[in-house]
Amino acid sequence: MRRSFSIPLGIMAAGTAAVAYAAGVEVNLYRLRRFSIPLLDPGEQPLRILQVSDIHMVPGQRRKQAWLRSLAELQPDLVVNTGDNLSHPDAVPEVIDTLEPLTALPGVFVLGSNDYYQASRLNPAKYLRHGDRSHAPRRKRAENDWPALQAAFTKAGWLDLTNARSTLDLPGRGLSLDFVGVDDPHVRRDRYPAKAGPDGDAHEEQPVPHSGDRRSVGQDSATHEGQDEGAGRQGIGHSAGRTRTTSGGAGRDLTIGVTHAPYLRVLDAMTTEGVPLILAGHTHGGQLCVPFYGALVTNCDLDRARAKGLHTHAVGGNTAHLHVSAGCGASRYAPVRFACPPEASLITLLPRAG
Repeated sequence: MRRSFSIPLGIMAAGTAAVAYAAGVEVNLYRLRRFSIPLLDPGEQPLRILQVSDIHMVPGQRRKQAWLRSLAELQPDLVVNTGDNLSHPDAVPEVIDTLEPLTALPGVFVLGSNDYYQASRLNPAKYLRHGDRSHAPRRKRAENDWPALQAAFTKAGWLDLTNARSTLDLPGRGLSLDFVGVDDPHVRRDRYPAKAGPDGDAHEEQPVPHSGDRRSVGQDSATHEGQDEGAGRQGIGHSAGRTRTTSGGAGRDLTIGVTHAPYLRVLDAMTTEGVPLILAGHTHGGQLCVPFYGALVTNCDLDRARAKGLHTHAVGGNTAHLHVSAGCGASRYAPVRFACPPEASLITLLPRAG
């Protein structure tokens, strides 16, 4: 009789310990990951990009707030915020205050669904089986004060890339960066912004076809250091009405694509256009991962192998570097992480070999 209970009790003890670790330890093990990509012209000085994502702030998260503020000490050339800053409607002031040292630096941002809508509970078993698939809200959902968040970021000088194109000059570097961004595809808010023609006017693009020879390529064409510090498919819509258009790529040094959720329709559109670097978040890296196996879900149609980190995305003859941040937070209704610590990323763009 004693032996018959030993295995269940052992499993129960291990499960309890894993939950305690995921909720009380790893969720607070903030780390900085470093990556390098050879994208700049020969002779250019390296460009350092800090990406923060999926903060999911809840009032009173002092440890997370202090860590986020400390990232400004890295003095990156550019900050990219890929959304989901909120997990509580009362956290807007704390997000704005926490990110103040970073908004003092040049930056761009998009919002995520959790910025727009108040967090809600999900069935964990259903989520782990299927994820939370892309759809517009099926019913009226309570909203956060996302306009206040958006206004604070833009007032500080960050560029809003919500279904928009924009250009950021870095005078101290002598660089001019083009950006193309979309609103969160996870809730079907994405409208791919029209591209400017040679005359500087916006010209409507056709929906991007889903190429049969699309392929994803692992970390093969970039220097993937990955160093840690601290521990159905539809064609994408197009919009001209909300697009802030620049004069196109002529004379620009680099174009960067920005999206909260890395849905394939968005990655396809950006890669087909020839965008060399795409930054995204949303996946939490899987959040609950299996050691030596990886993510169980990505919460979108991206494959599990690219749930986090630096990879590439190819469509036809075009290939883009894709970085997916695992983010530094979690929903207040699932405040756990396992085998996937919270993170920010410092991405250094290097000159290509001459």
